[in-house]
Amino acid sequence: MLELTFKRSFKIADRRGKSRSLRLFFYLPPVPNLQNMDIYVYSDESGVFDRQHNEYFVFGGLVALSYSEADEATRRYQHAEKLIKAKEGLANDDEAKACCLSNSGKSKLFRSLNNFHKFGVVIHQNRVNPNIFNNKKTKQRYLDYAFKIAIKRKFEALIREGTIEPCKVSKIRFYVDEHATATDGRYELREALEQEFKIGTFNLKWSVFHEPIFPNLQSVELHFCDSKSRAPIRAADIIANRIYFCATSRDLNSLRGRKEFKLIELP
Repeated sequence: MLELTFKRSFKIADRRGKSRSLRLFFYLPPVPNLQNMDIYVYSDESGVFDRQHNEYFVFGGLVALSYSEADEATRRYQHAEKLIKAKEGLANDDEAKACCLSNSGKSKLFRSLNNFHKFGVVIHQNRVNPNIFNNKKTKQRYLDYAFKIAIKRKFEALIREGTIEPCKVSKIRFYVDEHATATDGRYELREALEQEFKIGTFNLKWSVFHEPIFPNLQSVELHFCDSKSRAPIRAADIIANRIYFCATSRDLNSLRGRKEFKLIELP
């Protein structure tokens, strides 16, 4: 809220011709902050979507509610990453992926993201309808669904706590590891995200239309990135790896207890 007071002095002449000073005060009442909000989402996955050989599949990542917040998370992560690379004998141009780091190194990188918004979804593959695994298209559609619902639940949690005002959100930018989605599935994911957050969805079974949660959303962007050149994607890799580790260790409650972390399980 903005509140301003102005003071202005004038010279006037009275009836006798003498100059006198006149001071006027102008008061502007508080006005609401109408600044739009851009949201940045960085994500990666962990595991293989194959029920015969894997029990879990995971998406995880970061949510930043402004460019400056995304930049702050990036700088903190890069600083921690630089220290861990030196300690673990990695060259400056080596990518510090979760699969290449010690448990201690991964834990330190994860802690560098404390106080930043995080999300995740754990898919219990043995509970998924077996028919979904019959072909690539149905598998990809299910993964797209899991991803967008995980993001939506995080947004809804931020709305409930008053961190996000839905009417102020004008743009959502998604940054996904380019290896996470097959080339022919990228259009479908972009369409699914736009449908969920900008247009709204229609449930054919119940004949119900679900309004988008951001009524003034202008655009949804989806970017596929090389994690080597995007620190927040590497951070998402560490988050997804931590979720996967906690799932296999039967310790997901350790993540649910974190205020900044929204974790769901499917189905």
